Amino acid sequence: MGIVLNQSLKNTVITYIGFGIGGINTIYLYPVFLGATFYGLTNYVTSCANVIMPLFAIGMQNTLVKFYSQYQTEDEKSRFLSFTVLFPLLLIIPMLFIGLFFYDEILFFLSKKNAIVKSYIWLIPFIGLCMAYFEIFYAWLRVHMHSVFGNFIKEVGLRLFSLFLLIGVYYNWLSVEGFVYATAGLYFLAFLVTMFYAFSIQKPSFQFTIPANTKEILTYTFYIILSGSVANLLLDGDKMILNQYMHIENIAFYSVATYIALVISVPSRAMHQIVYPITARLMHENKQEELNDLYKKTSINLQVVGGLVMLGIFVNINQLYEMVPKEYSGGIMVVFMIGISKYFDLILGNNNAIIFNTKYYRTVLFLGVGLVVLTVGLNMIFIPIYGIMGSAFATLLSITLYSLAKLLFVVKRLHLYPFTNQTLYSIVITFILFLLFYFWEFPFHPIIAIGMKSILVTVLYVYINYRFAISIEINQVLDSILKRLKIK
Repeated sequence: MGIVLNQSLKNTVITYIGFGIGGINTIYLYPVFLGATFYGLTNYVTSCANVIMPLFAIGMQNTLVKFYSQYQTEDEKSRFLSFTVLFPLLLIIPMLFIGLFFYDEILFFLSKKNAIVKSYIWLIPFIGLCMAYFEIFYAWLRVHMHSVFGNFIKEVGLRLFSLFLLIGVYYNWLSVEGFVYATAGLYFLAFLVTMFYAFSIQKPSFQFTIPANTKEILTYTFYIILSGSVANLLLDGDKMILNQYMHIENIAFYSVATYIALVISVPSRAMHQIVYPITARLMHENKQEELNDLYKKTSINLQVVGGLVMLGIFVNINQLYEMVPKEYSGGIMVVFMIGISKYFDLILGNNNAIIFNTKYYRTVLFLGVGLVVLTVGLNMIFIPIYGIMGSAFATLLSITLYSLAKLLFVVKRLHLYPFTNQTLYSIVITFILFLLFYFWEFPFHPIIAIGMKSILVTVLYVYINYRFAISIEINQVLDSILKRLKIK
């Protein structure tokens, strides 16, 4: 776990910096500088792009990670890299022509509730294409164990430049309409920068050569497209459906709440970048014992770190919303529902990496497609009745069922189990501290109150987890820090 811990810690720090910048943008700058309408519009466009991204990438980002280590010579690896970059064009080009042919019908369907989206529909495939090739070149970096740079671009770079654009809106250097177009430009820039950095790591030698194991690759790719579509629909599909039933301002209200909850998943996002290729290698080499050990370690480590993040959000949520415009306050319960679903997914460790690298992955992917249908159905039922609360409940139920299904699959089929006694202890510790601090309010300005409560919660949480050795690896990291500080 040395390289895992090293790059995961770097990725975690980078990701939290990015989420910190994103938090400033999401909670303060977007609502004030853009207003609910254009904030909702920007979120809608990027969410739609994220949903269609797996179709444009054709799953090549995951295919690259899975099969790259199986090629022995540099020439074979180079040909495979070329294949992963060029092959998606065979689907992208026909899809764009189909989109152009049915442009008027698509335009009518997507804008029948919110006419404002008409002028920006074409940005959706453009951003989706940039996202797709960014992910492919990011995977190019990951297989060469250079995950930190791509993670920095994705988590920090995009959000930092968005902040600059928001400042431009504030000083009237940029209109709110121009901001939406400039956001599309940022995704294009992120794709270009990542591409050129990937080329500096592995010089390209483009040649469209069909790999010897093409059938196996294409079969895997088909199911990965389903997987990526399922994951992204569960993440952003609710915002697409909200646009069909409610005014676009509600997407802004919902987006603030979901962004706050998504902070809980940051440790998983950071660790996944480096754990995925290692999991692929262990499964390829059939090292069952090491894989099971990695499974348990990722589970408890993510649970401890993610539990602290979730606890910090939940006990401070009321003070946090005091600093948001009043019309956004209806999203507090959305934070709880989405946050709990993310926490459950978090404690499954590298579950997804295991599933996507096994021959049984297609069964779970079809189950995921069924759950997407369930999610869409639940959203269509609950949004007209309960608004954004109904969407949050539909998402909570769908993601929880999907995560539970994947867990049971890995346990029954692969005989791998992520949980230990420490899993239960960690849940109990988190719940007790939540009850102790949620109802305790400091009579100060919200920022001061959040800071004071967060410090108390963090110190107590870390001490209790350290005292009871919930995670051996985290304890080892803390021991090394204490030794450097000459405290131990």
